[in-house]
Amino acid sequence: MRLRPSFLFLPALLLLTLTALAPPPVRADYTTIVNPGTTWGTWQGWGCSLAWWANAFGTRDDLADLLFTTKSTALNGQTLPGLGMTVARYNVGGCSPNAISGSSMQASVNIPAFKQIQGYWLNWNSSDPTSASWNWYADSNQRNMLWKARDRGANHFELFSNSPMWWMCYNSNPSGADNGANDNLQSWNLQSHAVYLATVARYAADHWGVNFESVEAFNEPSSNWWTSTGSQEGCHFSPATQASVIGSLQTELNSRGLTSTIVSASDETAYDLATSTWNSFSSQTKAQVGRVNVHGYQYGGGRRDLLSRAVAGKKLWNSEYGDGVASGMSLADNLNLDLRWLHPTAWCYWQPLDSGGWGLIQSNPGDNWIGSVNPKYFVLAQYARHIRPGMTILDSGEVNTAAAYDAAAHTLVLVTTNHGTGQWINYDLSRFGKVSGPITRWATDTSSSGDKYVVHADTSLSGKRFWSWFGPNMVQTFEIRNVQ
Repeated sequence: MRLRPSFLFLPALLLLTLTALAPPPVRADYTTIVNPGTTWGTWQGWGCSLAWWANAFGTRDDLADLLFTTKSTALNGQTLPGLGMTVARYNVGGCSPNAISGSSMQASVNIPAFKQIQGYWLNWNSSDPTSASWNWYADSNQRNMLWKARDRGANHFELFSNSPMWWMCYNSNPSGADNGANDNLQSWNLQSHAVYLATVARYAADHWGVNFESVEAFNEPSSNWWTSTGSQEGCHFSPATQASVIGSLQTELNSRGLTSTIVSASDETAYDLATSTWNSFSSQTKAQVGRVNVHGYQYGGGRRDLLSRAVAGKKLWNSEYGDGVASGMSLADNLNLDLRWLHPTAWCYWQPLDSGGWGLIQSNPGDNWIGSVNPKYFVLAQYARHIRPGMTILDSGEVNTAAAYDAAAHTLVLVTTNHGTGQWINYDLSRFGKVSGPITRWATDTSSSGDKYVVHADTSLSGKRFWSWFGPNMVQTFEIRNVQ
């Protein structure tokens, strides 16, 4: 048991000793009161987009085990805890090497090969997926990782597009228009884009053994950085164009018997932009959207709560998050903000393998190099391995703590982030009917030394309260059993 200093119960000598050992807190030791009376939805899972890293490493079983199971797996001589992701987002490509009537794709000078995701619809000659206009052997690596995720228990699959097929674009460039403020999907191909996505979803159900529960036609569509000299696939869509594609996509899915597959939208880059786009839609367009997706690149800014209120009644995902802070502290801070104010039911990291601090695991997919694990991998493990699908997200009482409850197992999970100075944090569970424990604690010190997702059995209840010491820049998870 970790004892909390108390003027009421500690002898003076012991108090002085503990005071000397503990760093002075930024603020006084504080208590958070977990409130089971306020709930924010049933958790669906953690996930990631496949796209680039899977295009490079789609045959790797060890990476599939790390991301889509909770078992321990070796990577580069280090044994790592699996993250247990259950959401896989498959990026349907917009690139192909073929020519059409003498025209061919115009690739940006800045897009590397591993970001050129090969698409399936080769030309406009036929929309029949059995015809020679379609190549179902393309993009084998990413598809292989999709299957590996499925076979390891992932059960939420989303099909998403960064760009229409290049031959649907005004400039034949799947990285964007010459002016990033302009739509690049030809007006006469709005329906074709919807046909493409719906056809891939139908083919996946019939031939891949994958049922996409949602299809997303856009990626950060209102942003103006998708240009012909960009470093990845991208396309600008005005809100009016988005609305047109959403309606067409729903029609095309239904016509193929995919009536349970929902249209998700709009994967805007920022919370405030997502709210603006959503509010611009008519009631008819809103009704055609089965789930709202948003990306987390506004970080600590933006009004998550306003977006949550605006889309009330719809499920909401943070479908893409990434940052360049290797420690994982930025990830934890923004994840805590999302859970408290945005209220998503799923949360996805963009590229788990990426260069520098952007990756959970450092990697250069372009040359097939995989390096060391960043501390942020272990920070995400503190959440993903414990807040599991089916749990109910609760009001934790404060922004640095996330809370989830497993009603079947009578288990409460608390994940807390502490910043630059050590301090004691107290947890008040008095609003629960029964709390008897035991408590298990996992800790990650995000500095270069210290615990990296290490389990401890040293925390005990005092009635319906417990406490723990947090070092600087530390994330800890507590599982409290027998809570009702």
